[in-house]
Amino acid sequence: MTAADLGRGIAAGRIHPVELAEAFLDAAEAHPDSARIHARLTPQRARDEAMAAAQRAKAGVRRGSLDGVPVSWKDLFDTAGVATEAGSALLAGRVPARDAEVLATATAGGLVCLGKTHMSELAFSGLGLNPVTATPPCVNDPAAVPGGSSSGAAASLAFGLAAGAIGSDTGGSVRIPAAWNDLAGLKTTSGRLSLAGVVPLASRFDTVGPLARSVEDCALLLAALEGRRAADLGGASLAGARFLVLETVALDNLREAPARGFEEALARLARAGARIERLALPEVAEAMALAGVLFTAEAYAIWREVIEAAPKLMFPRILERFRSGGGVAATDYLAAWRRLEALRQIWLQRTAGWDAVLLPTSPIVPPNAQRLMTDEEYYVTENLLALRNTRIGNLFGLCALTLPTGQPSCGISLMGHPFGEDRLLRLGMAVERALG
Repeated sequence: MTAADLGRGIAAGRIHPVELAEAFLDAAEAHPDSARIHARLTPQRARDEAMAAAQRAKAGVRRGSLDGVPVSWKDLFDTAGVATEAGSALLAGRVPARDAEVLATATAGGLVCLGKTHMSELAFSGLGLNPVTATPPCVNDPAAVPGGSSSGAAASLAFGLAAGAIGSDTGGSVRIPAAWNDLAGLKTTSGRLSLAGVVPLASRFDTVGPLARSVEDCALLLAALEGRRAADLGGASLAGARFLVLETVALDNLREAPARGFEEALARLARAGARIERLALPEVAEAMALAGVLFTAEAYAIWREVIEAAPKLMFPRILERFRSGGGVAATDYLAAWRRLEALRQIWLQRTAGWDAVLLPTSPIVPPNAQRLMTDEEYYVTENLLALRNTRIGNLFGLCALTLPTGQPSCGISLMGHPFGEDRLLRLGMAVERALG
């Protein structure tokens, strides 16, 4: 059942929130890969929150559509009195005093916190490979990585251990694990949701977003994170919708399965009434060339002192990626941001006539975990490709939604305008129906 279905069941009195929480906790305890998915469960908190939700349901004062629905949280959201370590031995034993603001807001709205999920080390990889803490499984291939950095978030949902999951997205960290595990995933616009109490990677790009089984769930989870009413998705249709297929960078070097899934999805959207056009935008290639400067410099500036105090605690490839930001001159960093801001304006002008920009969520399918550990060339190639397409949305400051195409581990992404999540979710609802 979707999170929305569970919420409706609670509202109708068919589902008891405590029994629901216990069912998910039991499933998590019994799952053979639970230790690879969960950094830690929070059973007492879940039971207390579920009991409060049950009392509200009985009194007819539910706080929202998802009041009493259990979800998991990526282990970079602070939880009061519970360790939050962001997938890193550098933060082992770090116990915050209060919840992250989005967690506190969601809890006030009735969401039940099941626990914290594993993630890529300090969120700096799209693969989901983490030999320091744990590498969660991919639902479609037990030998493959699940995508990152919200790896455990996706696994908890895909394996039925949560009704929804909350992750973060700096360069694709919600959308890649969602796509590789056949889920929906929403990257919100930078600044839409609070980052207070969220362990940072690169604050100017960091965003919070849900992974879910449906577009409706994404809308409801976004509303819970904001403490507001959800977007109205009723009557969503593709009739007259105008989509732009991005031809620059995003379609380069597609592997066979993602290419097939994307083209089949486009055909279904066209049959449902969407108008699909294609356009090359050279500004994309220019923005992508700035990514190495912008992401690594900010990430290393945030983490340099902590990393260099104990660098041997890190997976060497992640350490190397952080340290690459140390060689960026301040003048180069500032110049790159000035140019990116100009490119963002050009993007908005050139895409203004379309409802959304379409692209394959990832050009590759989940790589083999063992080979990533032993084959350096393979690691470098797959790591660079994994986040290539999703990073476009972060660079241009957009909101974006990934949906399954029907081809296993292959998603299609819709990129909307900044702060246009409500419109994007309505389109996403219609796209979801067309894709079946």
